Amino acid sequence: MTTIAAPVATPAAVIFDNDGLLLDSEAVWSRAEEDLFERRGLRFTLAHKRELVGTSAQISGAILARQLNEPGRDAELIAELDGLVFIELEGGVEPMDGAPELVERLRSVGTPIGVVSNSPLRFIHRALQIVGLADAFGVVVSGHEVAAPKPAPDPYLVACEQLGVAAEPDVIVLEDSPTGVAAGIAAGLTVLGVPSLQGVSLDGAHEIHGSLREPALLERLGLDPAP
Repeated sequence: MTTIAAPVATPAAVIFDNDGLLLDSEAVWSRAEEDLFERRGLRFTLAHKRELVGTSAQISGAILARQLNEPGRDAELIAELDGLVFIELEGGVEPMDGAPELVERLRSVGTPIGVVSNSPLRFIHRALQIVGLADAFGVVVSGHEVAAPKPAPDPYLVACEQLGVAAEPDVIVLEDSPTGVAAGIAAGLTVLGVPSLQGVSLDGAHEIHGSLREPALLERLGLDPAP
């Protein structure tokens, strides 16, 4: 673990990223992306995935257009991918290891919690519904519903406003992508990185933790690591 910021005893709020942090929905996106490439007789690789993880629809559309050599078709590719994603989502999604337990423990001590994601709002709501967390969060914010998605601070600033907390370092963000880390930092929050994809660097985070079960992360969130 790399530590930069001083410990926060009791966070004012904890805000989760969704894909790859709270839920293993990044795997859902990956299967859809594989399908998108296979339709064109191409193979989707880890290098392709690293470019896409955590990006907004606008950015990922441009990346896909380049990767697939279909210039100018950004919007069409994202629309096609979204359709594939919802098909894959109905096949099931799992929470990340330790996520349901962490959510329940934060709720039990009264910590305000929310979700901020660059995914479409209906995807986030459906994914949370599938894993039984539909009513667990005080706020759910999509980058599609604010002025600018991650890496801009807007989604996190809106989440803080809706949770009724100031956008300050005692609000802790949990993120697994460079895009999300940049957004949390830009919003003035404390960002804990929990990597989910090999080869993706979260060097900009205040701390890096191995999983949502790591005792040091639990302590950082004001929880007893050995309840």
